[in-house]
Amino acid sequence: MALAGGVLVLTASPVHAAEDVKASSNVKTSSNVKLVANVPRQAPFKSDSALNSDLAFQGDYAYQGNFNGFTIFNIKNPAKPTVVSRVSCPGSQNDVSVMGGLLFLSVDESRDGDSCKSDYGSPTDKESWEGIRIFDITDKSRPRYIKAIETRCGSHTHTLVPDKSGKAVYVYVSSFGPAAEFPECKPPHDKISIIKVPLDRPKTAKIVSTPVLFADGGNGEQDNLLESTSGCHDITVFPAKNLAAGACMGDGVLMDISNREHPKVTATVTDENFAFWHSATFNNTGTKVVFTDELGGGMSATCNASIGPERGADAIYDIKSGKLVKKAYYKIPRHQSASENCVAHNGSLIPVKGKDIMVQAWYQGGVSIWDFTNSAKPTEIGYFERGPLKPRDVGGSWSAYYYNGHIYSSDMYKGLDVLRITDKRTDPAAKVRLKVLNTQTQYTY
Repeated sequence: MALAGGVLVLTASPVHAAEDVKASSNVKTSSNVKLVANVPRQAPFKSDSALNSDLAFQGDYAYQGNFNGFTIFNIKNPAKPTVVSRVSCPGSQNDVSVMGGLLFLSVDESRDGDSCKSDYGSPTDKESWEGIRIFDITDKSRPRYIKAIETRCGSHTHTLVPDKSGKAVYVYVSSFGPAAEFPECKPPHDKISIIKVPLDRPKTAKIVSTPVLFADGGNGEQDNLLESTSGCHDITVFPAKNLAAGACMGDGVLMDISNREHPKVTATVTDENFAFWHSATFNNTGTKVVFTDELGGGMSATCNASIGPERGADAIYDIKSGKLVKKAYYKIPRHQSASENCVAHNGSLIPVKGKDIMVQAWYQGGVSIWDFTNSAKPTEIGYFERGPLKPRDVGGSWSAYYYNGHIYSSDMYKGLDVLRITDKRTDPAAKVRLKVLNTQTQYTY
């Protein structure tokens, strides 16, 4: 282990083989999906609180967030991923994205300082910190922590939005959960924070605007909402069309991001079956949006007959004349047990020209590959899942993304899974080679 820029960087441990996992984890897959590798969590990311979170990709590297920090993997050989470095830097959820030599982490809990050695703080303490951390990853074996930006209500997730000049990147920070007793997160919190990061001078990064998205307060009247609208949970952008889709707790929205520092909401939609608008994914041409409903907050068993196929699901919307038009719901067709937390969660497109195909995490429901080319008739074409966790009740795949021929799943407790789908509907995607993938920043392939 070593200190790099004041950050504890740990050396790698040997990779574990996929066969060992399959023998002990009750893995089930469709006939066209295969588990080709698994890298279990390693210290200091092995405690019950050190959950794996989101993923990002760049060249031959994958970056996995964890509530205790992040890991950089070399995935040049997807069947044998190796750990390049692990950085200890606690903070919920530590969702991760990358651009050039920079890595960004979202911290959505009060800490008693912004350093990687900080301890828990209190949201009622004005001196507590939460927000965005920035690392220099030029040397991937020794990442350096270079900047922290505090944001109102922290940073639950964030989205990278390239500046049109190519000289900077904007970070759209999504946060929620205001309370009158929180000095840095008071209601109404109907806004996002926007950070501008000059790529050649990242240490000068700063908040440049905090646009209010819901001047009328947003949706707070719906009976089954987990939380009323107060900011957003997640935002996905489609830069080529100057378009963004926001999943904002009680509302789904479209935004015009022509002015990167001042996005404007252009369409809003609610859904009687949605409890918590969680995330958004455009199709390959930016003419559809898949919104997810995180019914139960990710902690509950919602993939069963009693909940049904229209709650805790995806909703597919076509974009027609700037409006969102609902076409159908999609939910995995396999019922899970009462002990398995299962609900729609993070996913990405599989880049097949002329088709709309997505891979998606469903916590203990596993990973689902599904086709929504016909918006009104989505169909599953492949899956991967493990049996119920014991003795834990909460776990499973947090994120599942397709990158350069393989599916990578960030399992909260089991580590990094690498899957391969062999199917005539998805095989053309294997020829598409991306240089970077941050799933909240979408491009046409």
